[in-house]
Amino acid sequence: MGKAHQILRKYWNYQDFRPGQEPVIQSVMEGRDTLALLPTGAGKSLCYQVPALACEGMTLVVSPLIALMKDQVDHLRQCGVQAEAIYSGMDHRDIDRILDNAVLGGVKLLYFSPERLQTDLAEARIRRMQVNLIAVDEAHCISQWGYDFRPAYLGIARLREWHPDVPVLALTATAIPEVVQDIQEKLAFRGGRVIRTTFLRPNLGFMVEDRSDKERAMEEAIRECGGCAIVYVRSRRKTEEYARYLCDRGIQAEAFHAGLPPELRSARQEGWQSGRFPVMIATNAFGMGIDKPDVRLVAHMDLPDSLEAYYQEAGRAGRDGKPSVALLLAGAADMNRLQQQFEVQFPALTQVRQVYRALGSALQVPYGSGEGESYDLDVQTFSRQFQIPAHTVLASLRILEEAGWINVSESVYRPATVWIRSSPQVLHRTGQPGSASEELLTALQRTYQGIHQMPVPVREQDLARLTGRQYQEIVRLLTHLDQTGILRYVPRKDKPQLTFRTARMDADNLTFDLALLDFRKERARERIRAIRRYMEAQVCRQHVFMAYFGEEPGGPCGRCDRCLAADAVGQERGMKRKALVARLDQLFRQGSGLDTTRLRQHFTHEEWPMVRDILQAWSDEGMIRESKGQILYAG
Repeated sequence: MGKAHQILRKYWNYQDFRPGQEPVIQSVMEGRDTLALLPTGAGKSLCYQVPALACEGMTLVVSPLIALMKDQVDHLRQCGVQAEAIYSGMDHRDIDRILDNAVLGGVKLLYFSPERLQTDLAEARIRRMQVNLIAVDEAHCISQWGYDFRPAYLGIARLREWHPDVPVLALTATAIPEVVQDIQEKLAFRGGRVIRTTFLRPNLGFMVEDRSDKERAMEEAIRECGGCAIVYVRSRRKTEEYARYLCDRGIQAEAFHAGLPPELRSARQEGWQSGRFPVMIATNAFGMGIDKPDVRLVAHMDLPDSLEAYYQEAGRAGRDGKPSVALLLAGAADMNRLQQQFEVQFPALTQVRQVYRALGSALQVPYGSGEGESYDLDVQTFSRQFQIPAHTVLASLRILEEAGWINVSESVYRPATVWIRSSPQVLHRTGQPGSASEELLTALQRTYQGIHQMPVPVREQDLARLTGRQYQEIVRLLTHLDQTGILRYVPRKDKPQLTFRTARMDADNLTFDLALLDFRKERARERIRAIRRYMEAQVCRQHVFMAYFGEEPGGPCGRCDRCLAADAVGQERGMKRKALVARLDQLFRQGSGLDTTRLRQHFTHEEWPMVRDILQAWSDEGMIRESKGQILYAG
């Protein structure tokens, strides 16, 4: 492991691995299939990035989280590591270039979204790559037992056929025992290892409060935590409302959700991480890949869909090991709403077919075409256009995805890119002096280094300012230059991407696995039951999590609301016992002897059971004895 430590210090400037990282890295470097169960914030990415750099060849990383892939690729490049990512919505020419570069050995880590593995183009190139490790992030997505099943993950096993001698590393933060077993089976583990750290977070206090005044409860919790906080809500509207509520009361807060412009999302995330404001009110679009250690509070204003999701989101608090709080503000009314939401998660297949049919119309995909093609999809606009409730659209998209007809990726901002394919000499010979095109090409070459060697991110707004032209004219000029072959221009994208897995067909001909639908519905129902058990539990909250994830609970955590309540009861009982001991001692010292009847007259009905226990303890210790019906006190 000496080389692994050298790489850790060289590229990340860390002196030691976090708990759980080292045994996982050692296992995969020994060539063993490995399933790593590491909690949120444990640094799962290093478990494949370090071996990738320590071994000859390249590492394939499969992940459904495009934003996380992009962040990791950017960070690796800043460290001088050759990394690329391929995901839905990318230009086919960019994909072709990246795959060629990987085959030639110009890439050290290649990230894939799972649906991109299912193309003939990917298979042909991956077979020719020198692969040293296959890493599967968010591995629970491969299991139908899990809370986030994604059918595209089932195709990952094909990588084993293409590279049968390469070890597989599967990583996840949350997995119930059935999912742990399923992951190993679906990825065809060969005598693999399961390495896990405890699900116990000893510094984290899990609390549940049923408050009708949720805003006030949120404000109180933020003031008490005295530091950085994340507040999760379900709706975009609520992020804005709660942020205003806090700002009106002197607490700096911002809203974050997928509907914000990408530049604003980035600015707010950076502002929160750098400490310019302490509180982020967000939907669950915020947090994946966030590694801010000093979050003192994670509060949920609504019930999550599963304990897995809640544990992962709550686990973003206290990553520095200092005392922190995970607060769930929910009660019976919230539980009823969650049950109602469950009912709309499984629309009738007639509605699902209606959504599929409308997709073809909205995206203008002819019958028999569209296979492998990605399209921008704005769910809210689509819902209004076809007068289908947004919750029905979302639920139908999930069913279509699980049935293998489409893939849907999250909304990710991808800036525009430009690659000037012609040499400066050719541009000089073909350009028209003083033309708008020549001015734009000059601005591009002066502003963006390396634009002749590879696609570089550009901002059309900046080019408009540099040339003194309008934004739309810059877009038109870039599009024209792309069409003439002088450069390659890929416009920016900031919407979710929908990819057709097969050519568009008549919606009436779509087939669905009804048994699988019933199974998934029962699993969803069981997850709701698990949330109810967590809310109503009278034992240590962390014990509930540990039992759910198949870990044997130890002693009480001492930090959750149940443990604190038990401690308070114990302290109160101790004080009562101390007072009763003093009264008994005084009674015995005042008289030569007392019988039980006379003694009982000095205590209430509620006090007598504890008095009886004290007398028994004194008798066992020889402090009192009974003689001729009298209790004699030795003192």
